[in-house]
Amino acid sequence: MTRHRVHSYRKHRSVQGARGLLALLCAGMLAGQAPGALAAPGDAQGAARREMREGAVRSLRQIERQVLPTMPGMQYLGPEYDPAAMAYRLKFIRDGRVVFVDVDARSGAVIGQSR
Repeated sequence: MTRHRVHSYRKHRSVQGARGLLALLCAGMLAGQAPGALAAPGDAQGAARREMREGAVRSLRQIERQVLPTMPGMQYLGPEYDPAAMAYRLKFIRDGRVVFVDVDARSGAVIGQSR
């Protein structure tokens, strides 16, 4: 190898090494945050189960049996639970329009609907 090629090769290898180190650092930072980010939906689900067992809230199935019949022609997409508000948010769609129905998990009363 000529001197220029050796220098170019070393420079290329050091840039690759720096990129690799940067990638490892980024992956490490993301891995440190991933459990918190992934735990959020599980925490809400766990909170809903715990509160249901304690009798503080109604089950999702009870809420769905109450609300789904009031939404004729709508396709049900699924629920979300907000443990802070103790409310379910049911998501529906019809003709490309999404509708959210917020339901108090303690009483089963519809507390809001967005169109």
